[in-house]
Amino acid sequence: MATSELDVIIDKTLEALTQPGQLLELDTINKYGVDMPIFKNAPQNVSDYFAYFCHMHADKEFLVDGDIRLTFGEAYAAARALAGGLIEGYGVQKGDRIGIAARNSANWVILDMAITMAGGVSTKLNGWWRGDELADGIEDVGCRYVFADYQRAQRLVESKRDHGAELLVFEHDKLPLEGLKVMLEKGGGAETPLPQMAPEDNATILFTSGSTGRSKGAYAEHRSVVQGAMSFVGTVLVLVNIMTEAGKMPEGQPTAMVCVPLFHVTASVPLVLVSYAIGRKLVMLNKWDAEEAMRLIEKERVTYFVGVPLMSMEIYSHPHFDKYDLSSCVTMAAGGAPRPVEHVRRIKEKMGDGYPVIGYGLTETNGVGCSNQNENYLEKPDSTGRATPPIVDVAILDDDGNKMAQGERGEVCIRTSANFTGYWNNEEATRDAFTDDGYFRTGDIGYLDPEGYLYIVDRKKEIIIRGGENISCQEVEAAVYANPAVAEACIFGVPDERFGEVPALVYHTKDGFSLTDEELLETLKHQLAPFKMPVHIWQYDEPLPKLGTAKIAKIVLAKKHRDELASTG
Repeated sequence: MATSELDVIIDKTLEALTQPGQLLELDTINKYGVDMPIFKNAPQNVSDYFAYFCHMHADKEFLVDGDIRLTFGEAYAAARALAGGLIEGYGVQKGDRIGIAARNSANWVILDMAITMAGGVSTKLNGWWRGDELADGIEDVGCRYVFADYQRAQRLVESKRDHGAELLVFEHDKLPLEGLKVMLEKGGGAETPLPQMAPEDNATILFTSGSTGRSKGAYAEHRSVVQGAMSFVGTVLVLVNIMTEAGKMPEGQPTAMVCVPLFHVTASVPLVLVSYAIGRKLVMLNKWDAEEAMRLIEKERVTYFVGVPLMSMEIYSHPHFDKYDLSSCVTMAAGGAPRPVEHVRRIKEKMGDGYPVIGYGLTETNGVGCSNQNENYLEKPDSTGRATPPIVDVAILDDDGNKMAQGERGEVCIRTSANFTGYWNNEEATRDAFTDDGYFRTGDIGYLDPEGYLYIVDRKKEIIIRGGENISCQEVEAAVYANPAVAEACIFGVPDERFGEVPALVYHTKDGFSLTDEELLETLKHQLAPFKMPVHIWQYDEPLPKLGTAKIAKIVLAKKHRDELASTG
């Protein structure tokens, strides 16, 4: 198959946008002994990124959260004052890890800005974690302060863990200087000088579930975060140019809905950070509800929607779909998990002039990787798309780091100036994550077709992706084994129409012990966040089948029970 017409147009448009003097003009930086492309004119750090683009779009609406409506200028002014409070009142210094543990809100975004502008490392804690899990994350990266809403603060207090951080509580449903007033109670404000951040200084920590169990704090420098954001900006600008020329771009301000957690990379970089650069309004949907999403799309004229695949499908299969005018929404993006092939065309049938889009990236790459868009996605609905030009290099490598021939299966690896720096206080995991020449090992198995489109076919790491949330099989198995009645346990993912896949458990009890599925689940709910809980459970009367190595035959068990579920519908 020849290169698609759309890809030719994308490449030609991008070539124009990367010319000298343009916003996306290219330069290089040497890392791992390799010259990697970077965007030459991008701000040097995230704080400058906020300042530059908030000034550019000062009078445009930025954050809509219920009755709260803030312009870019108002958001920046609030964050600037709060950053001064952190520096002068709380003594925050460059490099201090400052945690956020909260649901989505406008004040979450403002808080993130303030931490960054004060020189802190914005540490985005998983708001779905239980108290012990939150405490683990705080302790692992050594947070100095943690800003939490009431619900997460209560979880932390009830855990009774000495995690080492000072806990500060803020409110969501108030204007920033009121909801976040705790940040100003000790002095400081808009006149407090801000530190100058170098491109190599740490900017963010996001948490990722690894195959070894406990979540790891993935930290990234300012340059990487900015380059990741600008990579997505490039993609947006290209598609806007194409849609404008075709007469399919809605009038008015670009507007996106925020319904994925702000602590996820999908929201953090391609959604929120990109919005500063393109002057895009963000509309908060703080608890997922498909009909409320449709109401807000119509009311706020949302042009861009991104969520895990189940969200878009729940909109387009909703019984009240025809009640709402969704014509403004020209891009229905998905990330965090594959979208079933049959869903792609079903969504397009309902979208009129709009298109579904899929993205493939990881926390460790600041979300960048591949994207499959518009006509190309309809043509290849089972592909995650091409490596995003011009700064992303995707390769298929064998276990020794050698590149494999086109069409051969191996580990998907990504090299880009947007890649993270490493896992906090985990040199071994950091070392294992990269090849010597700077490719990040994703843990996914895939291949590239003749046009450079990536297909994911398997997972090397023992990870289940439930609705975009990574779950470590080892972590769940460890929780099951904590029950004294359990002799053997095996966790694996099984397909799920709504969430993509969910955890399934097979277990065998010790001789002389009696245990019901209900009793086991009752003990697990005190150890695991709700999204990690097994959905399907089978108890075996006999020991679990083994391989020749005496290891539990996980692949055999997974296939057996996946087939069983498929046959029963």
